[in-house]
Amino acid sequence: MFLTIFMSWISGIYLKVGINLRDFDYNQMKQGELYLQKGIKRENSSLKGKKKAELINGLSIEKREEIVSLEKELLGKHGKELYITPPLYVSYGDNIKVGENFYANKDCIFMDTNNIEFGDNVIVGPRCCFYCAGHPIYGDVRSCDNDYFEFSLPIKVGNDVWIGGNVVILPGITIGNGSVIGAGAVVTKNVPSEVIVAGNPAVILRKITEEDKKKWETLRKNYYEKKEEFDKNHDI
Repeated sequence: MFLTIFMSWISGIYLKVGINLRDFDYNQMKQGELYLQKGIKRENSSLKGKKKAELINGLSIEKREEIVSLEKELLGKHGKELYITPPLYVSYGDNIKVGENFYANKDCIFMDTNNIEFGDNVIVGPRCCFYCAGHPIYGDVRSCDNDYFEFSLPIKVGNDVWIGGNVVILPGITIGNGSVIGAGAVVTKNVPSEVIVAGNPAVILRKITEEDKKKWETLRKNYYEKKEEFDKNHDI
């Protein structure tokens, strides 16, 4: 009796951190170790998330409320405001965690075989790829019995990050708060906060300065002043 209760308690703890006591390869995947996809049991496969994404992608773009509702069901965590423009592609979906005010443009791929976490106020351009999964670089190890060994590492994106179109984020990458990733960048190393990076492989071009902040704050102020005047002149 005690053993049954103890094992049930332990199983509950493991499930909260994404560990399944009965699925060796799934556990290996979640812990960043080598695993085989075909070894993952059906109940832990990516089929459920992919079918949910398929459902979202089949909806008319005019059904925004329904799309958002399904996206909130798909993701593991989300804020109040989010929108991912379909089509979108995931491995699991529930390993994706987004903060407040998240937006991603169309054709993005989230290979969330591990956690992909986004902070608040993140903008993702079209056709961006977030790859948690990778393979051994040594060919004789990579292939195994008509399958391929994989590993999976988490990706973390901070607050107030802008990721331009066609960016590729590789396994295990962390992007600091307030940084900008230029279009077409392939991010192979961690990115510190408040910098602009671009290129393949991505390199730091420069820091985001106080002059940048003053410039854009002034332009924002001008926008609201012009809008107020416009609304007043047009009785809006």
